[in-house]
Amino acid sequence: MYNIVMSEEKIIPNTQSVGKTGEQVAANFLRSKGFEILAMNFKNDCGRRIGEIDIIARDTKENEIIFVEVKSRDYARYGKTMPEENINYQKLQKLAKIASVYLRKMHWEDKSYRFDAISVWLDWETRRAKIKHLPNIYLS
Repeated sequence: MYNIVMSEEKIIPNTQSVGKTGEQVAANFLRSKGFEILAMNFKNDCGRRIGEIDIIARDTKENEIIFVEVKSRDYARYGKTMPEENINYQKLQKLAKIASVYLRKMHWEDKSYRFDAISVWLDWETRRAKIKHLPNIYLS
């Protein structure tokens, strides 16, 4: 069983989009929790493009591959919303397909894996980000 983790991290404003900044905040958060980042913004490179996985990480404690969908919001505009609400069944199906492409490419079909979501609220005024980590969002 996994617990939802809430955290906060300092951010530095830059010219990146909200999405890219949120992905970087999420990657830093995962590193701080002992995860190893294996890839960011992975896309299949042959055939029809299926989609993209924001972060692929390895949980060093569980020796498990983690496919992470990051959803970010500008707190000033969307503070009361929950970014993870935008992850629907179709998105989960796409994540599963692109994850299988990654696992085959790495010859890791036998590895244990899971799908997590990370919601990031960026508050540019305070230069802080609120982070919610939702482990194991894809249950077949």
